[in-house]
Amino acid sequence: MNKKYYEILGADETDTDEQILQKYEALKKKYSEDRFLEGEAGNEAAKMLNKIDVAYNEIMSERRESRSTGNEASSFTDVDKFIREGDLAKAQAALDAFNERSAEWHYLQSVVFYKKNWMNESKKQLEIAIQMDSSNEKYRIAYNKLKEKIDFDKKNAETPAGGYNASQGGNVPPDYQEQQQMGGGGLCEQCATCCACNVAFNCCLNSCCGCR
Repeated sequence: MNKKYYEILGADETDTDEQILQKYEALKKKYSEDRFLEGEAGNEAAKMLNKIDVAYNEIMSERRESRSTGNEASSFTDVDKFIREGDLAKAQAALDAFNERSAEWHYLQSVVFYKKNWMNESKKQLEIAIQMDSSNEKYRIAYNKLKEKIDFDKKNAETPAGGYNASQGGNVPPDYQEQQQMGGGGLCEQCATCCACNVAFNCCLNSCCGCR
């Protein structure tokens, strides 16, 4: 905020909204009377009326925006808390209560969908978040990790007969078993979940799985 607006009203940034309103109304009354004075005094009073109106509106607008941002951050913290506790119903209710849906809103919605195992819906929400804030590295990392998991699951589901197909309950190849045990090579299901949850959604899920 430009401090000149506070100076015009003779106010301070630490003043409450009520105090600022009182100072604004006092000046408004003074210059409303002075504008009827003859000559330059009347002209100056008219100019001051305009200045104090602008100053008051700018100060109050910024204060409302600041409070809105603070409330939004607090609400996101609540959503994050509910997700950590595994209460997806409360997390979704908290998200539904938002009037405006920012990039972070769509990111957290993607986390809720992921926890419900709704992968495609989660991916769509991340795409929206990236469109709204393309410079956010967290969203891009989450998107890439989730896409890897979706592609991995799809590849397993489409494995031809004779190969390993998780959906058909086929035998797990030895090398794949080694990867699960050693943590090397491709993504095991647990590691894929770990990547998507703990790396992609690191703001909501902090604990990593036992795979190393």
